[in-house]
Amino acid sequence: MTLTEGQVSDYKGAALLMDAIDALPEARELLADRGYDADWFRDALCARGITPCIPPRRSRKRPCPYDKDLYKQRHKIEIMFGRIKDWRRIAMRYDRCAHTFFSALCLAASVIFYLN
Repeated sequence: MTLTEGQVSDYKGAALLMDAIDALPEARELLADRGYDADWFRDALCARGITPCIPPRRSRKRPCPYDKDLYKQRHKIEIMFGRIKDWRRIAMRYDRCAHTFFSALCLAASVIFYLN
C-alpha cells in the first residue's frame, strides 16, 4: 500500500504505484478507474507484462479498449474501501503522523478480513 495526502490526484499517485508494482508477485492485470488513464501509465504496465483494465476518460480522442467483464469485478475493491471508511478513525484521520495512520489502516483491514 502507498499512503499519500488526501488531495493528491490518482494521476500523480500512479507514479508512486509503479514503484510498488515491482514488489507484487506476478500481477497479470491491474484494475483501475478513469483517474489512472494515461498513456505513460498504460505503457509502463505493458512493459512489465501487466494488462491494464482502465476505462478511457471521456475526453480521450481515441478510446483505449479494456475488458468490461473484468472491470465489473472492481466493485469488490470499492466495497473494501467503504468498509474501511466505516471506521471513524480512518474516515476522519485523527492521526497526525503517517505511520500511525497507516498502522490504524492495517489494523482495520486485518479485523475486516478476520470477520469476513
